[in-house]
Amino acid sequence: MTEKDALATTDHLQSQGHNDHPNQDMKVTPWEVEGEIDYDKLIEKFGTSLITPEILEKIKKITGELPHSLKVQYFFSHRDFDWILKKYENGENFYLYTGRGPSGMVHLGHLIPWIFTKYLQEKFGSRLLFQLTDDEKYLYRQHSIRKEIERYTYENILDIIAVGFDKKKTKIIVDSKHIQYLYPIATDIAKRITFSTAKSIFGFSNSTNIGMIGFPSIQAAPCFLPSLIERKPTPVLIPAAIDQDPYWRMTRDVAERLGYYKPAQIHSKFLPGLGMSAKMSSSKPETALFVSDDPETIDRKISSAFTGGQPTVALQRKLGGNAIGCPVFWYLRYFFDTSDESDERYLKCKTGNLLCGECKGDLSNDSQSFIIDFKKRREKAKDVIDEFMYDGEPYDR
Repeated sequence: MTEKDALATTDHLQSQGHNDHPNQDMKVTPWEVEGEIDYDKLIEKFGTSLITPEILEKIKKITGELPHSLKVQYFFSHRDFDWILKKYENGENFYLYTGRGPSGMVHLGHLIPWIFTKYLQEKFGSRLLFQLTDDEKYLYRQHSIRKEIERYTYENILDIIAVGFDKKKTKIIVDSKHIQYLYPIATDIAKRITFSTAKSIFGFSNSTNIGMIGFPSIQAAPCFLPSLIERKPTPVLIPAAIDQDPYWRMTRDVAERLGYYKPAQIHSKFLPGLGMSAKMSSSKPETALFVSDDPETIDRKISSAFTGGQPTVALQRKLGGNAIGCPVFWYLRYFFDTSDESDERYLKCKTGNLLCGECKGDLSNDSQSFIIDFKKRREKAKDVIDEFMYDGEPYDR
């Protein structure tokens, strides 16, 4: 196998997870992601479709470019994304819908789908609904404190605005504050979904509180809200991590019975944590880089991160490193390096011409620079919150 051929397998290998810990069972639900993620198996399990070269060519033809997250296959799976593109080509605009469960501060893994959503908004001129499911986080976590969730909701609103969405085309919905706009749709959805179906999709049990059992219809409601805003059936595209797909499978089952289009989705992978396995997680703060971290904290977390390097410099030079099993490599590939830079980094690592300390230094410098700039935008966001909040009125035309 040539070096070029080896490099071509990089993202295919990532699609199957790192597989450095084959005994760790994969668990992917809207609330928990554990173990080594095999994305090929997830596609099969969830019944989604791989993003094909034909779809990528179509996006490039329409927009003139491919975003980085598609080039490196961070977004890898979809439902009806090709249908959305066809609708757009035929003159029918679509809305975007994504969300955030405000259970803590935002880390960089949360931002990649948001940055991709911003790309879609800019290239397709789409209006965006951004839902904050504060009710879900209160209901799901046994020891949730309402005041704490309210604080995180406010902080996350600043994060959303700091991404740079068009304020004329973006509306933020906080479930507990805007329930009057969601509830009529949610009850239409809930009336058509049995507990048996919800239990099968979400794994609810007799010990699940009834708030959580009813919540999926609330999360589904923004899929159909654009049709009420536009007063006609309106296509909706949901960019989000694949762990949220169960909500949309349920929603698609009832869409046509309610007179709406089925919502389309495009699914992302998970940014790996800086530890030995699993995705970056707010519940493991030392393995995640938060937008609230200071430079010293960022440097400390990255300096102690797990890598795919050899035990000594001499062995690294002789045997090369394992970029595939290295979260630092994937962090740089998905967030900071261009695809060409990442390909070059992979080859240098594999051939022993790159040391782990160099990659950690690059990640620390890039992360600190990004977060410093992001914090400045968060400060400015405090002055425009009201302009982004949904008020039931049509968007600015």
